[in-house]
Amino acid sequence: MSEDTIRLATIGRILRRRWRLLTLCTLAGAAVGLGASLLFPPSWTTSASVLMAGQWEERELLTQVEVATSSAVIDRSAAALKWPGVDGTELQTKVAAKAADGNIIKITGTADTPEKAQRLSDQVAQQFVGFASRIGSDDTAPDDAEAGPEALRKQVAQTNRRISELAEAADPGQTVESVQARTELEKLRTALQDAMEKLEEADPAIGAKNSMVVMGPAAKPTSEAPPTRMQLVAGGALIFLLVAVIAHLTAARMNRRLRSEAEIAAALGSVAIGTVDVPGDRSAEPAKASGARARARRFLGVDAPWDTPAPHTSGDETSRRVRYRRVCMRLRHQLPVPRRLLIVVPEGDDVARRAAGQLVTEAKNDPLLRVVEVSVAHPMVPDREAESGVLVVLGAGAWTAEELGGIASACADGGHEVVGVVVAGAVRARPSRSADQPPESATLALAVRGHATGGPV
Repeated sequence: MSEDTIRLATIGRILRRRWRLLTLCTLAGAAVGLGASLLFPPSWTTSASVLMAGQWEERELLTQVEVATSSAVIDRSAAALKWPGVDGTELQTKVAAKAADGNIIKITGTADTPEKAQRLSDQVAQQFVGFASRIGSDDTAPDDAEAGPEALRKQVAQTNRRISELAEAADPGQTVESVQARTELEKLRTALQDAMEKLEEADPAIGAKNSMVVMGPAAKPTSEAPPTRMQLVAGGALIFLLVAVIAHLTAARMNRRLRSEAEIAAALGSVAIGTVDVPGDRSAEPAKASGARARARRFLGVDAPWDTPAPHTSGDETSRRVRYRRVCMRLRHQLPVPRRLLIVVPEGDDVARRAAGQLVTEAKNDPLLRVVEVSVAHPMVPDREAESGVLVVLGAGAWTAEELGGIASACADGGHEVVGVVVAGAVRARPSRSADQPPESATLALAVRGHATGGPV
């Protein structure tokens, strides 16, 4: 698993190298969103406001919100609307209420047409006001009417007259007892008057608190309620695009392909001989695979890993040939005796195949130097004949340790020893300088002729 930090440059590399695939995923997401919009028909939403006069606490407003969406109010609204096939249970999911600032309750209705949404909101608001008014109204029996505010006023008036009578009947003298009696009676009269004044002040507020007013009809909606068809299409496209990008990042995090020379050599159980450059210009590209599937992969840009570093600019043709000759020299010095070598290239590794061809060219096309391609899925190396060693040439960042281990096992099964590993990397080529070309006599031979038996000499 790669532990590299995900940066914006990584996202940009995904967009540049896989833009066709990402575009296809975006179009697929838009198509899914369009299909979802066909399954969910458009809806329209509007609200009616009910003013709660008087002083209301927050918990009381929340209670009224619950009353507005209760089954009693919704059932009455369904009976008044008389929509075919629509009952209170179905309307319960299409009506919502909430408490707003200023003692206002907003009742929201949703329907499949603007007219129905408007009628639904208005009807629920009217039924709510009527139902709440009936709950708060005084519908008590006539026997209990004397217990109301008017009866209390009469009782207070009678009590005042009785106090006056008691004050007049009290001892008119100036004894302590008579003075105390009259003082107590006056205090009682004052307390009753204060109580009546508070009752007069509270009675209008109580009446006002029980009053609710619908603040006009609901506005006719002019736009669809979210999610609209355009929102579903855009949301589907965005979700699919994000999923595709996240999938690329996850695959990069879980990438186990080896990149460094030391890791590749350790996986093959050998030593690294060196690194060579392969020009990545179009003129040097090998023939592409045919078939509809291969063409589709090339069109979408999935025929090559997206997370490989961009090719760096190398020197000219002369400097690249110098790298190949140095590899030949290191290999010659590493072998104790001259050997006939078999160059093994993983099948499908175009960069490695071109590097192996260049090695053969630098070796003067020595007939004792042979190149074979080995399938990574089912590696099979030819049995040992005239060769007495294997040189593995492969591209960096193209194969995992398990795949390279399979190639090493196939070489061992064929009786070959892996004497070295050459890592090839794609570069951007520069024009060659003819004046710096080394003489032909400077070209080094990779293999030296030995005995015809193919064993070490």
